[in-house]
Amino acid sequence: MARRPPGEPAAGTSSAAVDRGRLRADCARCFGLCCVAPGFAASADFAIDKPAGQPCPNLDAGFGCAIHPRLRPLGFPGCAAFDCFGAGQQVSQVTFGGRDWRAAPRTALPMFEAFGVMRQLHEILWYLGEAIAWPAAAPLLVELGAARDATERLTRLDAAELRGLEVAAHRRSVGELLRRASERVRAGELVRAAARRRPIDPRGTDLIGADLRGADLRAADLRGAQLVGADLRRADLRFADLLGADLRGAQLAGADLRDALFVVQSQLDAARGDRATRVPSALVRPVHWSARGD
Repeated sequence: MARRPPGEPAAGTSSAAVDRGRLRADCARCFGLCCVAPGFAASADFAIDKPAGQPCPNLDAGFGCAIHPRLRPLGFPGCAAFDCFGAGQQVSQVTFGGRDWRAAPRTALPMFEAFGVMRQLHEILWYLGEAIAWPAAAPLLVELGAARDATERLTRLDAAELRGLEVAAHRRSVGELLRRASERVRAGELVRAAARRRPIDPRGTDLIGADLRGADLRAADLRGAQLVGADLRRADLRFADLLGADLRGAQLAGADLRDALFVVQSQLDAARGDRATRVPSALVRPVHWSARGD
């Protein structure tokens, strides 16, 4: 597979096709939907129980989080790692035209339901934007572009249409296309990796808390893997497919995630890394990571 500078789109692909700016959360343009719509139970990720549709007690009058700078020490790492992929501002400002659920209580339930669907659509757009930029996926560019355009159209549905959308079916369809794109990318890398040493194939293995220090996981299929608390210090994860992998509490100190496939910011935010951890160019090193990965 031909190398490209990080973030550079595939030949013949417009920059607009892979622009993810609007898929980043803009909390100032949202009505605190992530603090109201989802429900959660008291756990290591959340300090309290909160039913779905009920505002978090830490949500302030301006739809901001009153404890945002202290979420982790106060027991809310799940909130700190949450990413709506820009669905909050899309629903608040576009789907509902700037009407907030406090001023217009009848919009509350439809807005919260629309948010859950929109978040999934925006996450799909994020993955499609990444796949479109891979030179090795060029043979699938027409299909990827069509899937992106179809998903974009779905984000413009009104609240009632979003509520009735079979978003799970759409996710499955796009997921298979993304898997085919991933296989094309990883196949080329596996050929090169085989000349050095055979990578570990972790599929079907319980990886919760697994000791994978220094493991060669280049081009591995880690899609949906349970890596909670796994020790991945100094592991080589380049070109590994990490779509949907659970990295909560995983040790990533010194790990190499450059060119890892389908990594999102929330996965890094839920993990533990250090200044030596190499992250994908489209993401940022979490501020809570320590110098030593503690």
